[in-house]
Amino acid sequence: MPKRDDYDAVVVGAGPNGLAAAIALSRQFNAVLLLEAAKTIGGGVRSAELTLPGFNHDVCSTIQPLSLASPFFRQLNLPQYGLEWIQPEIPL
Repeated sequence: MPKRDDYDAVVVGAGPNGLAAAIALSRQFNAVLLLEAAKTIGGGVRSAELTLPGFNHDVCSTIQPLSLASPFFRQLNLPQYGLEWIQPEIPL
């Protein structure tokens, strides 16, 4: 990524709301900077190996139903980029 010293907008945090804000702003402006302190983006919708190798867990699983129902995220057509929504047969 080329270095810049000016941006039209800066978004702090790459969780669901920060990502949505960055996407919306990038539709209006040329230069949007998205900052995230963690090693991976996603905030409450990311998964990680928290216990044993090979076992991925939802970090903050309370947010996934909101993402699935969100008109904003649905219009992004995220499955074309590899997103797969998994619904367990037995709700936890």
